[in-house]
Amino acid sequence: MNMENNQLDNTIEHLFRNEYGKVVAVLIRKYGTSHIEKIEDAVQDTFLKAMKIWAYKEMPNNPTAWLYRVANNSLIDVLRKDRKSSTFEEHVFKEVSENPSDGVLLEDVISDSQLQLIFACCDPSLSQEHQIILSLKLIGGFSNKELAEALLKKEEAVAKSFTRGKKKFRNEVQMLKIPVQMGLQSRLFVVLRVIYLLFTEGYAASTGSQVIKRDICYEALRLALLLRDNKFCKHSNLEALIALMCFHASRFEARLDENGALVTLEFQDRSKYNRELIEIGIRHLEGAGTLDKTPSHYHLEAARSYYHCAAKSFGQTDWKSILYLYNVQLKQRYSPMVALNSIVPFAKIHGAAKALDELNTLAQKSNFETTGLFYAIKAELLQELDDEDYESTLTKAIELSENDLVKRHLQKKIP
Repeated sequence: MNMENNQLDNTIEHLFRNEYGKVVAVLIRKYGTSHIEKIEDAVQDTFLKAMKIWAYKEMPNNPTAWLYRVANNSLIDVLRKDRKSSTFEEHVFKEVSENPSDGVLLEDVISDSQLQLIFACCDPSLSQEHQIILSLKLIGGFSNKELAEALLKKEEAVAKSFTRGKKKFRNEVQMLKIPVQMGLQSRLFVVLRVIYLLFTEGYAASTGSQVIKRDICYEALRLALLLRDNKFCKHSNLEALIALMCFHASRFEARLDENGALVTLEFQDRSKYNRELIEIGIRHLEGAGTLDKTPSHYHLEAARSYYHCAAKSFGQTDWKSILYLYNVQLKQRYSPMVALNSIVPFAKIHGAAKALDELNTLAQKSNFETTGLFYAIKAELLQELDDEDYESTLTKAIELSENDLVKRHLQKKIP
């Protein structure tokens, strides 16, 4: 029974990650931004209903259609009761009743609706913080905790920002539409960052029982490829981002063993790497050539990932090139988390003792007190140096990790 419940929970999470943003986007496109809170409530309530109903009743053959239909009907009921809304018009009901299958299959309108919603969330009337939080909340269904992890902010600050951003979005954006040439290009960089953060959370899930949330990753890649179809969105940064996602996604099968446990890069079976995705990534990275331009962090991260994919074994990894790429990125725009991750290739080149000194210096510049990765890296270095503080540092890393798979992986290292 527990196994069945876990399977149902995983299915619901899969549907939530895969369908939440789609249903929200279609409903906002249909009813307008003035009803955004009611749309959110209707969609969230629908998923709660799904969890209750499907726990004892067989799941429908087309769960996506069920989710859309229930959310749509629920929203109609709420709007009918709220006749005071000056933005609501009765013709909406007529349209729904005359087209009962409208949106049920969704294939024809989902892609346009999601892109419209992302570009609408990135409207220049909104601050960049509001643009990103709105996009990830509405398209990716991110929780405040996930957003706080991704944006290095407190949960309370994320919640307040979302409330303020939503109010401004409702009052100033109003309709969803993809802007023409200049509007597309002016919002493109923010849209790319949204897609990047979407993929990053899927590739290294900060919370939950999965280390990889493939649904999010493939959704991010799909949205990037949709952008590429628009001639006004063609840009070297977009090509580099697609390359980055292809290289990362190529290693999915090797990151978990047959029991679903985490496998670190050192012990991954490289024969499981998806060579087709690697080749696609190489083509996009070659197409992202910067010539005289400064490479973006998408270029630099894609190149680092390529070196991991290209190495025939862990021992043959080109750590010098990887560290060089980290250093270029840090010179362009310093980030504590990028600096923290750079400690790994630094240790491979300069040894654990120097890397530990570098890590301690870094800790004086930035606050990593609540960052599990900091203590995990430190524990690795201490273990290599046979330092007595290894176990206590590893215990700290376990305490701070909110991903169950990462916790279990670290717990196996306790002596």
